[in-house]
Amino acid sequence: MKTTTTTLNKMHEFYGTDKRYNQFSAYLKHKFGQKVYKITLDAGFNCPNRDGTISTGGCIFCDDGGSFSRAHSNLLTIEEQIQTGIKNLSEKFKAQKFMSYFQAYTNTYKPVEELEEIYNSALNHPDIVGISIGTRPDCVDKKKLDLIASYTKNYETWIEYGLQSVHDRTLQYINRGHDYKTFEHACEETKKRDIKVCVHVILGLPYETKEDMLKTAKTLANLGVDGVKIHDLCVMKNTKLAKMYEEQEIALLEEDEYVSLVCDFLEVLPPETTIHRLAGNGLQELKIAPLWLNKKFEILNKIDRELIKRNSWQGKRYKN
Repeated sequence: MKTTTTTLNKMHEFYGTDKRYNQFSAYLKHKFGQKVYKITLDAGFNCPNRDGTISTGGCIFCDDGGSFSRAHSNLLTIEEQIQTGIKNLSEKFKAQKFMSYFQAYTNTYKPVEELEEIYNSALNHPDIVGISIGTRPDCVDKKKLDLIASYTKNYETWIEYGLQSVHDRTLQYINRGHDYKTFEHACEETKKRDIKVCVHVILGLPYETKEDMLKTAKTLANLGVDGVKIHDLCVMKNTKLAKMYEEQEIALLEEDEYVSLVCDFLEVLPPETTIHRLAGNGLQELKIAPLWLNKKFEILNKIDRELIKRNSWQGKRYKN
């Protein structure tokens, strides 16, 4: 295999930013001519890994909110959540363009007829330019993907798959409820339809080595996924992980370890892969550990400084 010819000149081609990685926000600004803001939506979905269909209790790290930011209440209709989100973001940031983001739980876990109604309602505003749907790879099928593909002509259209790791032993340990092959198949079917794919991964999962985590990065690089969200393993209240942490069954990454691992991860991804997140800090009132995640912007600055220190950038070690 031949290492890509990425150079320092190439590094500066990340949409004119001073970042050494391909920010999703910069990609959207380049495409639409202005910054695009995500409106997080809750349509009242459930998850088959929580309702007993697959197992009970869900993934060991998932809290009662299903990783939702709680920006809006699902007591509001989708249209009302959109209006509220646009009003708040417009007042705070002078925002003019938006993406509808279905974040909480598994947002394809309903019959396709219901999904069509829900998604259509999230696009029924002239300033909405895209849609992003968070889901599980075992909760899509051809009809659902065909529905989502129908939006690609007029909207920036993404599916965000929660994978976390490419290693089946890890997926089993965290009670994910599916294996890597299920994800791989869903990814292939999604990309066939020109729907963009963003993959969520977690660094610091129990018993994974640095080599294991970089294998996840290299596998996603080979698959040619369009985007990646990187998270640190976070212990939230009322989760199985919280009990494991309290009983000292697991160890968490230190801040400097995480920063170094993120840089390693970025180096082996293709430079064209958009980076949707490098650190998520969760809801502070529900978080048990690590508390250093509360300093999200400081962590992002440390990642920037580490890449400069290494004279490195996203894609430097990518092998095509």
